[in-house]
Amino acid sequence: MVLNIHSRVIAADVEAVGRLLDTLATDDDRLWPVRNWPAMRFDRPLAVGADGGHGLIRYTCIAFDRGREVVFRFNSPRGFDGTHRWLAEKVDDQHTRLTHEILMDPHGWDRLAFPLAWRWLHDALIEDGLDLAEAELVPGTPPRSRHSAYVRFLRGLVHSDKVRE
Repeated sequence: MVLNIHSRVIAADVEAVGRLLDTLATDDDRLWPVRNWPAMRFDRPLAVGADGGHGLIRYTCIAFDRGREVVFRFNSPRGFDGTHRWLAEKVDDQHTRLTHEILMDPHGWDRLAFPLAWRWLHDALIEDGLDLAEAELVPGTPPRSRHSAYVRFLRGLVHSDKVRE
């Protein structure tokens, strides 16, 4: 079982963070780091039942509470059996915790591929997204994410114009 959680407390109210969350997969996406990673795209606006994904990863939206939470069920790779979600939670009137969580049971080839490759790419992408969210809501905030040499190597293997969408 994989439980992978990335979380950041941002100096912004939950409504502001929720508005960022609601831009996922739109032309004005201010949460997903589309400049450096494959864009998140769906067959319709973000809502329950929307099918899509990013790059080689495909999923369906199974829950959407506007401004608070969005949950996706993986469709592919075939070895990804589980969900990932974004969640905005109020910490206090001026701070919000933005969390991304994967809960899945990898099987087949992905039982090995997830810890060796997918996890590293995922962690870098999500941290880039958290940096983007924080910079959007707290201008001047420097990025915290740094890509390791291994992540740069993996990106070179799988990241191409074909994958970028």
